[in-house]
Amino acid sequence: MGKSELKKEIGLVPALAIVIGMVIGSGVFFKPTAIFTSTGAPGLGMMAWVLGGIISIAGGLTAAEISAAIPKTGGMIAYLEETYGDVWGYLLGWAQTIIYIPANIAALAIIFATQVTSLLSLSDSMLKPVAIIVIIFLICMNALGSKTGGIIQTVSTVGKLIPLFAIIIVGLMNGGGGAARLFPVTAANHPIATSLGSALVATMFAYEGWINVGAISGEMKNPGKDLPRAIVGGLSLVMAVYVIINVAYLFVLPASTLAATKTPAADVAKIIFGQAGGKVITVGILVSIFGALNGYILTGARIPYAMATENKLPGSKWLSKLHPTFKSPINSSILIAVVSIILVFSGKFDQLTDLLVFVIWIFYVMTFCAVITLRKKQPDLYRPYKVPLYPIIPAIAIIGGAYIIFNTLLTQPMNAGIGILLTVIGYPIYLSRKSKFKKADEEYTA
Repeated sequence: MGKSELKKEIGLVPALAIVIGMVIGSGVFFKPTAIFTSTGAPGLGMMAWVLGGIISIAGGLTAAEISAAIPKTGGMIAYLEETYGDVWGYLLGWAQTIIYIPANIAALAIIFATQVTSLLSLSDSMLKPVAIIVIIFLICMNALGSKTGGIIQTVSTVGKLIPLFAIIIVGLMNGGGGAARLFPVTAANHPIATSLGSALVATMFAYEGWINVGAISGEMKNPGKDLPRAIVGGLSLVMAVYVIINVAYLFVLPASTLAATKTPAADVAKIIFGQAGGKVITVGILVSIFGALNGYILTGARIPYAMATENKLPGSKWLSKLHPTFKSPINSSILIAVVSIILVFSGKFDQLTDLLVFVIWIFYVMTFCAVITLRKKQPDLYRPYKVPLYPIIPAIAIIGGAYIIFNTLLTQPMNAGIGILLTVIGYPIYLSRKSKFKKADEEYTA
């Protein structure tokens, strides 16, 4: 569908709802563990939530300019190809296929299984089987077509709001710790720079999704005016919710206890609602995770499918096949499921999320830099929206992203090395297949 065919029907309020719905997922319920483990103190942990929000707002405002100026299918892949050449778009698509999407699915499946085993008092040996079962189940459901996946997504979006607001309201009203648990700001044995950086990596997983915000610009009535308002307003509301719910957590449990549990939100819920009420909230959290997992499975298979339709991946002829009845990208879904299940065997939620955040933020920073590059290379390019306070806002996004990347290289060199290696493997594959690339509507000749 071309840009001229898009109906401009989205106003400010629907745009705000889209931003909030894209971002709020599972991280707010589980990342307090990694954040307070990294910082060793509640004050620095809360600072990480705020800084993560500020960097995300700056990133959203910056990326929206290039998204509105280059409204092409493929999103960030198209932006990188336009600015840096085909190879960078290819490496992003490759990284999304073998790292970003599968790592997201595996991490969410692991945390879903962790919650299930805790709720049903199952042994830890059931964690991986439950994670694998939920991946296979959702792959099968989405094979029935995008309508089925969309229904699951709608129900889970409503479900995720219930535990959020229940914990915030009751936790703030009945939490026994009060302000004392919001201090100290720093811990003596945790260097501020690296501790804050590690906590930021954790918070950025909770803020994931803002990169897609600019995709709605072509359907907005007044993108120049309403898009920045939706980004700033929506992400500010998300940040406020994240900060307030973490204050509620700390009103109930100290940071040291939150750092020591795999299920911080569920533990808080059990204390403030009792065992029975806590289980109800836990079910709500499970619905939220289930929805986030479904979202990545629903959209994730479209990336290798799109690449395969252009003969860009090994086995493209097979990967580009659709289900004969439901017309869903079934074979690409199988690929994503297989890689995700392999990653499930790591069993480490935080390692997987840190890996995917590190890899994707390399490309995010390149996207932010592309805004500046295109301002110089293509000054006459039609831009229905321009990032405000240029170049200050892009600079905040670039510096914040660079801090996340370099801190991960410093504090998690093995994880960062794996991410870089898996991404770089895509380069020789790109070279070997470049001559075979074709347009999506061409017939296969090989």
